[in-house]
Amino acid sequence: MRIIHLLAAASALLLTSGAARAEGMFDWVRGDWYVTVGASGFVAPEFEGAKDTLFNAVPIISIGKAGPEARFVSRNDNISFSLYDDGAIRAGVAGKLIWGRDSNDADETRGLSDVKMGGEAGLFAEVYPTDWMRVRGEVRHGLRSHSGVVADIAVDAFADVTESIRVSAGPRASFASSDYFDAWYGVDAAEAAASGLTPYAPGSGLKAVGVGGAVTWKTTDHLTTSVFGEYSWLQGPAADSTLVKERGDRGQFTFGASATYRFDVKL
Repeated sequence: MRIIHLLAAASALLLTSGAARAEGMFDWVRGDWYVTVGASGFVAPEFEGAKDTLFNAVPIISIGKAGPEARFVSRNDNISFSLYDDGAIRAGVAGKLIWGRDSNDADETRGLSDVKMGGEAGLFAEVYPTDWMRVRGEVRHGLRSHSGVVADIAVDAFADVTESIRVSAGPRASFASSDYFDAWYGVDAAEAAASGLTPYAPGSGLKAVGVGGAVTWKTTDHLTTSVFGEYSWLQGPAADSTLVKERGDRGQFTFGASATYRFDVKL
């Protein structure tokens, strides 16, 4: 009988603890949230390392809990969730969606293996050494698209020309492991026979250096528009790839515009 009483007490304690945790979770969920929707249209290389460009349009969707606005946000920032933020330093987890590459989408890549749609997951950190500059770095591991590691670093100087218009610009650099380069730039014997490209087995190293900038206009309290441009120069294993040397271009240029609208939601 005593054992039954102990089990009953333990069950009640677990149920109470679980209910408290659930209540705590719902407390966190309650409050003001935002939903941002929009679209971005831009001209970019047909594939990574291509010499020809295409027009692309992608949706923009963001959901978050209302709070202090980030001091600076760039279109290059991947999906991220901050675990530490003291104003001058932010750090947390980051992720990126990889659309992949179908070998039949371009004549230059016919015969090469497809790069599957997937993603990358990892960590990010950003520092504000001054009130007008942000340094952000990300390290991510491939999921499904590739099994490599990618590291990006970007420095952005920004200034508010008016209360609603901000300009920003700065350098970028990207590094990657051999598994990443092999997925996007490698050419094995079978691919060489099928595509006509010279075989190429890449190593690890610097992927690209470049510069980017944007002009952002907070059109209304809820509507934000921007124009942007990026130029990157492929380096190391990417630049040495026979896909780039024989059919592509080291220079990669992207420019476009975006618009987003924020809806405020109370739960």
